[in-house]
Amino acid sequence: MEGEEAKGNCLAWAARDPSGILSPYQFDRRAVGSDDVALEIKYCGVCYADVYSTRHQHNGTIYPLVPGHEITGVVTEVGSNVTQFKVGDHVGVGTYVNSCKDCERCCNFLEVHCKKVVFTFNGIDYDGTITKGGYSSLIVVHERYCFKIPDGYPLEFAAPLLCAGITVYKPMMHHKMNQPGKSLGVVGLGHMAVKFGKAFGLNVSVFSTSESKRDEAINILGAEKFVLSSDIQQMQEMERYHGTLVGFPSEIKLSPISLSIGARNLAGSVTGGTKDTQSMLEYCAAHKIYPKIELIKINYINEALERMIKNDVKYRFVIDIENSFK
Repeated sequence: MEGEEAKGNCLAWAARDPSGILSPYQFDRRAVGSDDVALEIKYCGVCYADVYSTRHQHNGTIYPLVPGHEITGVVTEVGSNVTQFKVGDHVGVGTYVNSCKDCERCCNFLEVHCKKVVFTFNGIDYDGTITKGGYSSLIVVHERYCFKIPDGYPLEFAAPLLCAGITVYKPMMHHKMNQPGKSLGVVGLGHMAVKFGKAFGLNVSVFSTSESKRDEAINILGAEKFVLSSDIQQMQEMERYHGTLVGFPSEIKLSPISLSIGARNLAGSVTGGTKDTQSMLEYCAAHKIYPKIELIKINYINEALERMIKNDVKYRFVIDIENSFK
């Protein structure tokens, strides 16, 4: 194993067992095919999916696992059939790197919902190989699943958009929460939801169990209202609202009557398809919407993941890949 890990054209950090501890690792990326784009990775965002995947919390982890699905970088090579990208372009790769390309969902650019979608790491690709993510120096991907980062938009800020950003942008667009004057409630301090809400002209309320987040929500992110969710009176004052609850919580407990009274809805969403993701990137560039990040080197990743578990990060970790493997 030691001899195998010392070889390969790609430098990375990987977890080897359910402890989730990551350490240096080398492997070979595939050769660039006719429809592929190769990119030198500059930055990779850190998502909570990296925690539960490296620690085998949702089962199915295949070790060694290289996490990371918020990837930005620069194109270094393109295949002979590639038309959308050229060497030197600033690009990104999100949560998936392949799909069947033929089903109804793929034909409607909703590839993330394809039954045969291949995730960026810990997935089994169509050639039988196990996908490895962005905690690495380079990646090769079919051009369909590569996104153009608009000129002038910093790559370090673009990285979290490819999961954290699209995860809130997609349902907001789907449920027509881009219309000025509507009200948006954000549970916890989901700062990208607040930023999109403000850009869309919504009246944004932040719900939190921590009073200490009030100043941050109002004065830094610009929310109109802060609601302490542990305060019964404050919560009762918000009962008149009806709408749709969309999110990615681990568990929800409710009585059906709570949906019926007030004509409320409960919906689900994950990340977006390729068309929505590219649209979001362009919207963020046009409206100067930037995630708040904490830039780290790859050798800090184990501490960073522990801090994520403790909710000790404001607001997204981003790994400086370019300067981590020098």
